[in-house]
Amino acid sequence: MKAFRLDELEAERASNDGAYLQFLRERNMSVGLYALNAGEHDPQKPHNQDEVYFVVSGRASITVGLETTQVARGSVVYVPAGVAHKFHHISEDLRVLVMFSPPES
Repeated sequence: MKAFRLDELEAERASNDGAYLQFLRERNMSVGLYALNAGEHDPQKPHNQDEVYFVVSGRASITVGLETTQVARGSVVYVPAGVAHKFHHISEDLRVLVMFSPPES
């Protein structure tokens, strides 16, 4: 078993000065913590993997392809491989668990 605590993951991510921390990588999936602070720009580009976001905290909008929705704590968003997507209008610091399948390369 592998078990993680969000507060420890957030501390590790912050100490590495990065917006993203991959903390689990297995044969068929990987999982990371993504952080964007209020007002920040989301620089990500489409990925080669299917992706699921689970919003742990914060508020923002996300656009996936041509669709836009509001997200907040508890929101789950699926993004198909190759589809453009970005968080924007981040009004509260955003912390998101990101699951990739297959694992992010």
